[in-house]
Amino acid sequence: MAESRFFGGIAAALSNPQFRLYWSSNAVSTIGRWVYRTAVAWLAWELTEDPKWLGIVAFADIFPMVALSIFAGAMSDRIGYMKVIRSTQLGMIVLGIAFIGTISAGYLSIELIVCLSIFHGTMEALATPPRISLVHALVRKEDLSAAIAMGSAMFNACRVLGPAIGSALLLWTTPEVVMAVATAAFIQFYIVTFFIHARGGDAGGTGRISWELVEDMKQGVIYAWKHVGIRFIMLMLVVVGMLLRPVMEFAPAFSADVFGRGPDGFGMLLSSIGGGALVAALWMARRGRTDGVTRLVVHSLLAQSLALILFSMTSNIFVGCAFLIVFGFFMLMGGIGSQTLIQNAVDSGMRARAVSLFILVSWGLPALGALAMGWFASYFGLQLAVAVGAALAVVAWLGSLRPGVRLGPGLEAIKAKKSGG
Repeated sequence: MAESRFFGGIAAALSNPQFRLYWSSNAVSTIGRWVYRTAVAWLAWELTEDPKWLGIVAFADIFPMVALSIFAGAMSDRIGYMKVIRSTQLGMIVLGIAFIGTISAGYLSIELIVCLSIFHGTMEALATPPRISLVHALVRKEDLSAAIAMGSAMFNACRVLGPAIGSALLLWTTPEVVMAVATAAFIQFYIVTFFIHARGGDAGGTGRISWELVEDMKQGVIYAWKHVGIRFIMLMLVVVGMLLRPVMEFAPAFSADVFGRGPDGFGMLLSSIGGGALVAALWMARRGRTDGVTRLVVHSLLAQSLALILFSMTSNIFVGCAFLIVFGFFMLMGGIGSQTLIQNAVDSGMRARAVSLFILVSWGLPALGALAMGWFASYFGLQLAVAVGAALAVVAWLGSLRPGVRLGPGLEAIKAKKSGG
């Protein structure tokens, strides 16, 4: 009993056996995804040594979130979360094999990396809404907030481990080995999905793919826009996605050009963000409640912005990593809080579509931000590009203070089965 009180919502979430199986297997797959991304980013930098190409590769990888996430949410609500997850995981396995083959044959080029990144981004865009929404079908309703935070804790633990493993493998082995490790992680999760049993209607699957999907997508967008609380959260996520999160895509360039490091510096920067994010996710999981979350989301925007402004002013990698730990902490606090509020407020029949919009603005828009930041950095430098984006985010924070106070109580009190308005 004392141990349960100490761990709070963490123990409650992991007491659900199907969630525990999903969470642990997905963790291994997510480590593989970060190993894959670390290898691709470093290969792109080695081929070009140009921040513009890093921006283009990031855009190719992330932009499918913008183009496909709403479709993926509607499709998942209609045909079922598990069917979509299995199909996309199989696609990731094929992608890993294709990368291994092209590297081994000596055909790898920056153009091919862009093409394979588009495919990877498409698989991620289709898989992410059902992956997030599935949690609701694996846990008791009272454990949802903690389970969402545990999912984020897992993701960010993997964000620490994945780049560290990927960087070490790049130093001591070949890129083919790195991709083989990532592909093995994808294979194990694909197998485990056949042993996960979600609760009926809570896991989607109310129909078949048809032209009605277009209407489903339209209704999802209208619903989110008319729900004043969800609209406010989405606009906050737009600011973070466009102005702050793109810094992660330029870690290779910061490592080489600003800090004079190689893959080790690259891994340090990404792992610092992931380390701070992991602490935030565990803290939010243990907290395990929605009251006061809107205030956390609003003020996390200011903290992220200030951390990046200070990061942009240093040429010492250890000082920079310290600021990135702070950035990662508040970035994840805002992200978990936003997702919790959306899932708390949304109608169950709209869940995957609402989650898909969350993904679009918080994960997809960094592709546009990275493209713009890469162009700006090629003329004015990486550090100034990051500082300008963060300064603009501070202005947006000032505009969010009053709406946050007004909308917070409603967002935190609305139950999952209740319509927003």
